[in-house]
Amino acid sequence: MKPTFRASMAWLHTWSGLVIGWLLLAITLAGTLSVFRPEISSWMRPELHGRLTDADTATQAAIGWLTAHAAHAPAWYLEAPSPRTPFTYAVWEDGTSYAQHALDPKTGAPDVLRDTLGGEFFFRFHFELQLPYPWGRLIAAVAALALVLILLTGIVAHKRIFLDFFTFRPGKGQRSWLDAHNLLGVVALPFHLMIAFTGAITLANMIMPWGLTTLYKQDFSALTHDFSPATIEREASGKPGSLTAFGPLLADVRHHFAPNGLARITVTNPSDSNAVITFNAIPSVSGVGVENHTLSYDGITGKLLAEHRETRPVMGFYRFLYGLHVAYFAPYVTRWLYFLSGLSLAALICTGLQLWTSKRCHRQQGLGFKLVERLNIGMMMGTPTAFAGYFIANRVLPPFLANRAQMEVRAVFCIWAAILLFAMVRRPNAAWRETLAISSLTCLIISLIGGIPHSPIEWAVSLVSLGIAVLMRYAMRYTPYRKKQS
Repeated sequence: MKPTFRASMAWLHTWSGLVIGWLLLAITLAGTLSVFRPEISSWMRPELHGRLTDADTATQAAIGWLTAHAAHAPAWYLEAPSPRTPFTYAVWEDGTSYAQHALDPKTGAPDVLRDTLGGEFFFRFHFELQLPYPWGRLIAAVAALALVLILLTGIVAHKRIFLDFFTFRPGKGQRSWLDAHNLLGVVALPFHLMIAFTGAITLANMIMPWGLTTLYKQDFSALTHDFSPATIEREASGKPGSLTAFGPLLADVRHHFAPNGLARITVTNPSDSNAVITFNAIPSVSGVGVENHTLSYDGITGKLLAEHRETRPVMGFYRFLYGLHVAYFAPYVTRWLYFLSGLSLAALICTGLQLWTSKRCHRQQGLGFKLVERLNIGMMMGTPTAFAGYFIANRVLPPFLANRAQMEVRAVFCIWAAILLFAMVRRPNAAWRETLAISSLTCLIISLIGGIPHSPIEWAVSLVSLGIAVLMRYAMRYTPYRKKQS
């Protein structure tokens, strides 16, 4: 331990940030993009132009197609159309794996729209890291707790953090990086603390599962029922059955949910006489929490089996925290504030990582230092470049290529690996400038590949990518290394 409490916290802040910083950068940037997950999903499906229809018609078209082509799946999970997502997104078990497709709003078929994960990739990567369950979620949960620790120790370590907020001295080397770190840390500090804490809470059962396992004795159906009492689970009877007409059901659901809309539909045993259809409402127009109203119907007769409005204080508090984290409640202005605050957190992590290098660039030249130095460059520039490459791959790959969605994801990791390798073999100063140039170029390409924007979504993607490209081009002037380091 260090001689003083503040010195101990500074040491803990430095080394915990270095150990987990690269992972946190990727999680943070993916989460920031997830704020506009529906908009990204629509942008990555340009075939939607001219095919939009009302939500109920799109839902019935999707159910019709699934009835004809996936009737024997154990269950269908559908994200209902909304103003932000003008198509139905469906998941169902297809043999030994799950099929995930956006369904055309007019025909309900998946082959009209290109196969892509869209914004779902960033959303899933944010808390699963493209790893199998439960490992990705467990790592993300540990990273969220580490971020809480890093933020709290950073507040203690920087005794002049609020005074230094009003000071920024560009072109002063290490001093400039510290000023930028302080500025970014204070400007959105409440958001940073909120997003780290709520992220840790939403994945708390991955780190501390013993309460649930002790109480429910591995009976997850009982857990599901207590979590959502209106969710009805019935075993398949083995007798065939035909689903009831969805038009009257949707009209009844919208009457019950008013003034809120429909968020999710789950159909279990869709071709069996014990079919159940469950509807979840979108968050309240005046609240932050999520999924507070559920309806379950008999899939054959259309009879209402159960209804539940969430009023339990503990569940309300949990859903409030989760709602704060995912920002489903947020209007466009608030979403942009989430997005900008998320970018500031990513920049805060980058400046912290770079401070570690700049403080030691003339004192340590061992293998460990050189490895961290190059990993810093590779991760700071590789992450935005790889994510930008995902958007580019969406437009470059043939629209109806087999396994197209997987090819887009592979492109992300191939670009990431290439930037990391490039940073390893180049001198730090050269690697810094050249990887910044590559990142700037990829963001510029995104603003050009869509052609002339025709919708607010296209304008937003083009302007944001162009703005990031300009900022990265500007950053090329300021190398984090002194000239005598080569």
